[in-house]
Amino acid sequence: MVYLDNAATTLKKPPEVAEAVKTAILTVGNAVRGAHSVSISASQIVFETRKKLAKLFSCPRPDHVVFTMNSTEALNIALYGLLSPGDHVISTDLEHNSVLRPLYDLQAHGVLVDFIAADSLGNIRYEDFERLFRENTKLLVCTHASNVTGNVLDIARIGRMAHAHGALLVVDASQTAGCFPLDMQKMGVDVLCFTGHKGLMGPQGTGGLCIRPGVEIRPLLRGGSGVHSYDRDQPQAYPTRLEAGTLNSHGLSGLNAALDFILAQSVEMICAREHLLMRRFYEAVQGIPGVTIYGDHRQVDHAAIVALNIRDYASSEVSDVLFTDYDIATRPGAHCAPRMHEALGTTQQGAVRFSFSFFNTEEEVDTAISAVRELAMEI
Repeated sequence: MVYLDNAATTLKKPPEVAEAVKTAILTVGNAVRGAHSVSISASQIVFETRKKLAKLFSCPRPDHVVFTMNSTEALNIALYGLLSPGDHVISTDLEHNSVLRPLYDLQAHGVLVDFIAADSLGNIRYEDFERLFRENTKLLVCTHASNVTGNVLDIARIGRMAHAHGALLVVDASQTAGCFPLDMQKMGVDVLCFTGHKGLMGPQGTGGLCIRPGVEIRPLLRGGSGVHSYDRDQPQAYPTRLEAGTLNSHGLSGLNAALDFILAQSVEMICAREHLLMRRFYEAVQGIPGVTIYGDHRQVDHAAIVALNIRDYASSEVSDVLFTDYDIATRPGAHCAPRMHEALGTTQQGAVRFSFSFFNTEEEVDTAISAVRELAMEI
């Protein structure tokens, strides 16, 4: 199978990842839940993973790396833990439902929400942020790269605007963590939310937040922490404040191994490789009659995503044929990003998303190019 659905989850991962998970299942206990060797082993793996993520994202303190199941949980923790009724938040049309649905719920409970509109290429105007700031603007929340178009936002510019108005910046790095350079300090990110199963090449069920020191997030969950067991309140120190219950030490063992691979290869090299594959595909299909491509591929920085449609055929139909006739895995539909599809004019048709990873090959890309060309001629 030619797997081109890496924006949903990476299928091909460094072999060390699976081996680390297997070893952890056989040998690792519960982190911070005892002084015996298997508990200590789990604690060591968890701490090593925090340190590597802090290094990767330039998070000032490893103890401000908090683990969750995925970026959806991380974003929920950040948004519900920072916003209160009467606060104002600014977001964009590029967002995934992991941002939109919490915002809509918070809006129903007294939080004021504004969205920056996207144009037909999926771009926003940065000056639109300035006109939306209010005295009670608490934070900006935005994706680093659209999971539909691959368009990348200038996070450093948004961070400067947010801080100039005394607001915080929360970034959804689901599509860029591990495959784009991310420096929280240089980019002005206060809370970085990530998932482990995409560009970080780790197992599903891993993710987290990196939190700038001084940012205080209320706990979303409360429960066992392994420390301060007689306190009625959740411990206040990070990371325990936001990590109620048993951590996924087995999954984090795999993520730890994936981080070793990424740090050895370098994010810059991984980014360049994925961009090369994406451009190879885009340049070949963008001129095929009947093929419509979405997003702004003039961007120098662009995630390894190409979304397209073939004439007026339903994206689900095209994706099904790609898999059944060509053994190519893609993602059709709305991609959990309804506002972006509204901006693109694809709410009815959806789009077929091709997304590339470090482990894809030029031959696989060429197979996908040939398939799109044939389908555009036949259906």
